[in-house]
Amino acid sequence: MFSYWCMYTIAALAAIGERERRRHGLFTFLMVGALFVVFIGLRYRVGGDWYSYLNYFKYSGKFVFPDVIASSDPGYALLNWLMYRWQWDIYGVNLICGIIFLVGLLVCCRQQTRPWLGFAVAFPYLVVVMAMGYTRQGVALGLFFLAIASMERGQFNRYLLFIAVAAFFHKTALVMIALGVFLHYKNWKLRAVAVLIAGYVLWDLLLAESQTDLWKNYVEAQMVSQGAKVRVAMNLVPGMLLLCFHKRWKELYPNYQFWMVLAVGSVASMVVVNFASTAVDRMALYLTPLQVVVFARLPSLLRGQLSPNVVTVGIIVGYALVLFVWLNYAIHAKYWLPYQNWLFL
Repeated sequence: MFSYWCMYTIAALAAIGERERRRHGLFTFLMVGALFVVFIGLRYRVGGDWYSYLNYFKYSGKFVFPDVIASSDPGYALLNWLMYRWQWDIYGVNLICGIIFLVGLLVCCRQQTRPWLGFAVAFPYLVVVMAMGYTRQGVALGLFFLAIASMERGQFNRYLLFIAVAAFFHKTALVMIALGVFLHYKNWKLRAVAVLIAGYVLWDLLLAESQTDLWKNYVEAQMVSQGAKVRVAMNLVPGMLLLCFHKRWKELYPNYQFWMVLAVGSVASMVVVNFASTAVDRMALYLTPLQVVVFARLPSLLRGQLSPNVVTVGIIVGYALVLFVWLNYAIHAKYWLPYQNWLFL
């Protein structure tokens, strides 16, 4: 448990000490990013699905290339297939997945007015639970962060590309391709056509054969995901803040429509989570950037009403509480404890 608090403290102190809109050196981000890559990628027996992923890696040694391409998540299957043949073991898979996740997260954070605050917000759930527990979803989320960063720069083609690659690691990412329509730039009709074409091609490649099973498993079977309401509520808070301060947001930041859709999605998720908790829980993963971006911008949004430093400390304390509750009371936290790293075995 001590290891998790040490890593959170690094992010929290950086967030408290940073100054708004001050240019942050790339070297610092690279050094901190490298530290967290080692923390995520070289973990040993950490995460609820550790043995499932380990067995998948071993089984991938029996694949031939056509099996890889035909697998459910071909991006992740290809990575395992290559690592097995290059004898990098499961640590090679986790290391590369950790790099993809952190690059996406840090690139998105660097675009915010308070980058380290966004990174600190991401640590308790996105870094610890997602990236270290659910590797495929973590990669998909990291690529979605890269898509968001591209979207903020008005790079529609890159947005589609990153979503497409994310879908090859976890097919649920395909849903987010539709948000490309909501960029604030012109030619929305052309973007809509591009989204429809790209969405149809990816759906045909990844989901067409399994859509019936997915519907039965996640909706009709009424699978229950423990903690889904809590995770959905974590997105609801920044979503409601954005809706409350939408006028100020529109004045300060681009792509107002994109973020409003995510905010409305966070409210809708809370409404329907009781009916299909597992399905909503899976999709709510792609609403988590609301937490990173909204809270990183909240000190600016509340300027004039509350001191930015007070808001920053409040957010840091709030997410420290999230980490404390999860480590001490979450049902599955035992699979993350104690933290072990391959370097110190």
